Amino acid sequence: MQSIAHTYKRYRTLQTHRISALPIVILMPHSACNCRCVMCDIWKDNKNLKQLTEQDITDLLASLKKLGTRQVVMSGGEALLNTNFFKLCEILKNEDMKVSLLTTGLSIKNNADQLLQWVDDLVVSLDGDEAMHDAIRNIPNAFKKLKEGVEHIKALDPAYRITARTVIHRLNFRNWPAIINAAKGMGIDQVSFLPADVSSHAFNRQTAWSEPKQHEVLIQEKELDELGEIIIKLINDYSDDFENGFIAESVDKIEDIYHYYAAFYGLNPFPYKRCNAPWVSTVVEADGSVRPCFFHDTMGNIRDNSLADILNTKEAIEFRRTLDMSVNPTCVKCVCSLNLSPLASL
Repeated sequence: MQSIAHTYKRYRTLQTHRISALPIVILMPHSACNCRCVMCDIWKDNKNLKQLTEQDITDLLASLKKLGTRQVVMSGGEALLNTNFFKLCEILKNEDMKVSLLTTGLSIKNNADQLLQWVDDLVVSLDGDEAMHDAIRNIPNAFKKLKEGVEHIKALDPAYRITARTVIHRLNFRNWPAIINAAKGMGIDQVSFLPADVSSHAFNRQTAWSEPKQHEVLIQEKELDELGEIIIKLINDYSDDFENGFIAESVDKIEDIYHYYAAFYGLNPFPYKRCNAPWVSTVVEADGSVRPCFFHDTMGNIRDNSLADILNTKEAIEFRRTLDMSVNPTCVKCVCSLNLSPLASL
């Protein structure tokens, strides 16, 4: 159970914009990726390897304990490419922190025993049925490896939680029902959907995508009616999965995927998102750089200063104090928001 003191600190953080409690920290242990996805540029910089070390994590502990961090999310790149990944997890688990892993799923079968020991839950990427998933991942047998990995872990521990996350875009929106069925078929516990980010510098984009590149992933204006029809059918055909939580999003949030793409053509505003990510979480990249979330600019490096100090510089506090998500161009087009109540336990 969450302490009253920690809850109070989380309220004070939201009121004062000074971080005194930080429930979630997202780490990127390795900069490279083992997929070549069409909607992501991380893999294009695989030759410039960056990774977090055991010393980095050990040095982070003082700040994590000071700020009462409850959950560490390992993201990437592909975190499992870090040869010391499970040692990093061990350091965190020994401090009673929950460790979650976002993964492509290609190597989870080979790492199953250690995942069960050192990682509390998995979030795997799922882009379609077998043919579609392999085409988007641009890796042969990607779907087969993912499915075998999920099934192997579930055979070892049926209660171990594995969820899937899908980016819906121009290439796979027609495959949406097949994605849900594929997730069920391999034994995944829950599936979540979000639209594609095409406008930010996230995912290793040195420059924001030009319009021609954006439209390789954006659902075209002439396709929006079809997208709307697919969503209506999805809501009707999978009503039980909305009700029982197998589909993580509400009906309204699924409908907002249509509104997000329609907004690029001026047909409606971008959907408003309630988000307090910069107040309740932070992102530490593979080179030690610190961001308030995946999409905003860096504000320091853990190899130069402590995380607690970086988050509470005058500039960082002012950033949070003046951040108006209804007009900030990065927030307006954000595809992945987090809104965590001070009362929510992790």
